[in-house]
Amino acid sequence: MKPNAKLILSNPVHCLAFGFGSGLAPKAPGTFGTLAAVPLFLLLSYLSFSEYLFVVVFASIVGIYFCGQTAKDLGVHDHPGIVWDEFAGFWITMIAVPVSWWSVLLGFALFRLFDIWKPWPIKWVDQHVDGGLGIMLDDVLAGLLALGVLHLLLNFVF
Repeated sequence: MKPNAKLILSNPVHCLAFGFGSGLAPKAPGTFGTLAAVPLFLLLSYLSFSEYLFVVVFASIVGIYFCGQTAKDLGVHDHPGIVWDEFAGFWITMIAVPVSWWSVLLGFALFRLFDIWKPWPIKWVDQHVDGGLGIMLDDVLAGLLALGVLHLLLNFVF
């Protein structure tokens, strides 16, 4: 089923799974979803570390439901427009990162790289874990990998 804006935006679960409509982009919906996560990250960056972690963990857990239910309703395992996983993955990438235009740009680029490239074990999870958990878990892993590389770069290169 090809989703349309009315179908997606009229259902709160689908709207969240599609990143408030950012996943409806006709090309590169994952990239547009990650772009849509950036302004929300900037707002979240005002939270304390523990509050930020709570939001990220909560978003990742409820994302299992959002993504799984939307995929089920659309009849597709992991529709490209489902981008809540990109939101959570990018927010994971940015854990404890000092906010600047270049740290956000670098975090964005690293997360997209690992989400698209899918090195092991991300690719294995993407191919073997079904449902909402599978949709979310590969991006959580991509976010964790990007987080590690970003912190290494920030601490030892920049």
